[in-house]
Amino acid sequence: MNVSYLSAKVLSNKEVTSGIYRLHVEGNFKAKPGQFFMLSAWEEQSLLPRPISIEDTDKAGIYFLYQIKGKGTRILSQLSEGENIKILGPLGNGFDIENIKGRVAVVTGGIGIAPMRYLVKELKGDYIDIYSGFRDETYIIDTIESYINKAYIATDNGSMGHKGFITDIFEADKYDTVICCGPEVMMNKVVKKCREASVPVYVSTEKFMACGLGACLVCTCNTIKGNKRACTDGPVFLGEELILDA
Repeated sequence: MNVSYLSAKVLSNKEVTSGIYRLHVEGNFKAKPGQFFMLSAWEEQSLLPRPISIEDTDKAGIYFLYQIKGKGTRILSQLSEGENIKILGPLGNGFDIENIKGRVAVVTGGIGIAPMRYLVKELKGDYIDIYSGFRDETYIIDTIESYINKAYIATDNGSMGHKGFITDIFEADKYDTVICCGPEVMMNKVVKKCREASVPVYVSTEKFMACGLGACLVCTCNTIKGNKRACTDGPVFLGEELILDA
């Protein structure tokens, strides 16, 4: 693993919907779906790098899908073509693609959809459904549909698909394997449904990270085997390993 930040050129950085950006960075990257990079475009010592999951790769470089949530991601959104960004990665353990088989459901909430395009493209499965929940506007679903069987959508305001939560319409017992990424409350519901149906579920955790290398311990997850670090032991965990909040 590369432990020093590289400087890479921005090929594009476009807003795909309100507050959601797709960043394309030049380079020859080899990474597994579910892994992430630490990104920085500032010199301020008090402003930490941001962990961003891999959305896709191509011959020119690597894509990141991210949401403006604070000062760091706002700075990222202001990057223009030709500017440089500092990146560290790939980091984390990613998805165990070889053991994801049969009828597969991918369940996401909000920006949790970010790592799923690369995943379903690499899975090349015969039967993959995606269940995606959004606040109002959907994004990147149209770039995923060619790799899957069917997309189920839920929005808070009912502007598209089911009005309400995506967990309202997800049925775990229809699948052999489930993959999940999104807000913790949503992921907890998915994991509980999978446990009740005795279906294995892989969870890509969303945790605040300071270093991405396992040194700072701020991204700790509570598991049946003790505390684990999302950046090095994860971010992907088996749902049966996690100790969920009530």
